Amino acid sequence: MVKTKSKPTADALGGSVTHLLHRALQKALDYHSEAAGPGAITQRQYTVLAAAAARDGLTQNDLVRATGIDRSTLADLVARMLAKGLLVRERSATDARANSVRLSEAGRSALAAGATPASTADDRLLTSLSAKKRDSFLKALATLTAEPTPGKQKTAKRKAAKAAKPAKATKAAKPTKAVKPAKAAKVKAATTAKGGKKHKKDKKARAALAV
Repeated sequence: MVKTKSKPTADALGGSVTHLLHRALQKALDYHSEAAGPGAITQRQYTVLAAAAARDGLTQNDLVRATGIDRSTLADLVARMLAKGLLVRERSATDARANSVRLSEAGRSALAAGATPASTADDRLLTSLSAKKRDSFLKALATLTAEPTPGKQKTAKRKAAKAAKPAKATKAAKPTKAVKPAKAAKVKAATTAKGGKKHKKDKKARAALAV
């Protein structure tokens, strides 16, 4: 039995966009932690504070969409930040069934203090890229993380549905019509038949004369 050589796992991961983005995020979080120091807010806490500062009265669903943090992790973050006095919870002005959050004074101070570590971590992560490549990288990330517009989303769904449809079965070819015999063959057959009849008549006539 011939053994096939399988590619190393490292090669597969090296070509995985998901894996590479995850590794880049891990680096960014480590750089932020080193720049902020012990006791400071984390990178995710800084992200929540920045989103809440951009607009007052955000609900948990709003924060999930604004930060990209999953719902369960965000709920835990908000609970801890409420306990620390960084956020204030109040009834949503647009939805009576939901609660919204806003920055407290302590939250605004923590946000201002966290700006420098966040910027330092970003700069450190991008040091290996030239200025031109940084712009291209940031634009590519913005494109990847952008929410699709309704029109483009519908077009993408139509294309996906079209690609998923099985190919149409090809129609069976129509049987070819039998080729009609040539006119010469018809004439020959008719002549042969007439000749046979005449031969029979002549034979009968000779027999009558012989009697």
